[in-house]
Amino acid sequence: MTMKEIREIAKMHNVKAGRMKKGEVIRAIQRSEGNFDCFGRAVSGECSQPGCLWREDCLSV
Repeated sequence: MTMKEIREIAKMHNVKAGRMKKGEVIRAIQRSEGNFDCFGRAVSGECSQPGCLWREDCLSV
């Protein structure tokens, strides 16, 4: 997902992305949704959130 797309999603969640890095913006969005802010923190490439919008990007980090 591009930063432009991520910033659009952030805007919908009232997250002010400013100069945040990609991972920081995504974790802020996750928190605003009431989810774990776990982007880029998967242990051993395993993720227990199969329906996560960020899953593909996260596991490639």
